[in-house]
Amino acid sequence: MMRIKNVLGVVLLLSSTGWGMNQPSLAVRLMDGTVYFNQPPSLVKATTTYKDPQVPSTYYFTLSLPEQAGEPLQRVTFAQYKGLETIAFDLKRTEAEDADSRQQLTLGEVTRDRETKTVSVTFNPPIPPGRTIKIGLHAIRNPLAGGVYLFGVTAYPAGEKSHGQFLGYGRLQFLNPGGGIR
Repeated sequence: MMRIKNVLGVVLLLSSTGWGMNQPSLAVRLMDGTVYFNQPPSLVKATTTYKDPQVPSTYYFTLSLPEQAGEPLQRVTFAQYKGLETIAFDLKRTEAEDADSRQQLTLGEVTRDRETKTVSVTFNPPIPPGRTIKIGLHAIRNPLAGGVYLFGVTAYPAGEKSHGQFLGYGRLQFLNPGGGIR
């Protein structure tokens, strides 16, 4: 009889915590307070409005935050990894929208670290799991030197001490003067 009570107690405890049920997944939290996504977002695609050299353009990065993420999306960074020129952005024109409803999302701080060639976009409030978002970075002008430019995309969950998850590279290809591709 005691064994049945113990087993029943464990089953009730697991049921109340969502184990084995269709409950949203919880994020991973380490003892030091570091927060991880349970299932990270994914980089769906990267596109640009223009491929011509030296023209203003917007670079769009689409990310999908799964229902099982466990935490909302707080911040995304874009680090230029490859390309002959460093691309400058008009940070005040950075935009974000829900890719499904096309509703504008509210941004917090948008910053650039010139040394690491990284733009950081913070959401205020954070984006809840189960959404697809599109972030637009406004390039002051496309590079003169065409070719492939790669941007490493990293997503951070909400929290004071959050661990970034590298999502992959957004690949943009630009034309050389005269329209040629390198």
